[in-house]
Amino acid sequence: MSEYRAKLAADQREGQAKADEWNRLHPIGTPVLAYPLTRPEDNDPHFFTRLETVTRTPAWTLGHGEPVVSVEGYAGGICLTHVDVVTEVAA
Repeated sequence: MSEYRAKLAADQREGQAKADEWNRLHPIGTPVLAYPLTRPEDNDPHFFTRLETVTRTPAWTLGHGEPVVSVEGYAGGICLTHVDVVTEVAA
């Protein structure tokens, strides 16, 4: 197996493990803050969008292994690294 294929397979396994763990802990409908393009701490504050929403699918992996989840109000998947679970309800 080439180095590329071996790394791809490892990335896919790691991504699937993260998606499986997410799905074990967070059912569909989990309240989240989602950042579709970039997290605010990673870029210019005017460049990011924050969605206060809920998950609408289980997490899955893209072909290269990145785990993503769909949320209400956004088409497509958002990387799990750009999704924060809301643990407290604002008073």
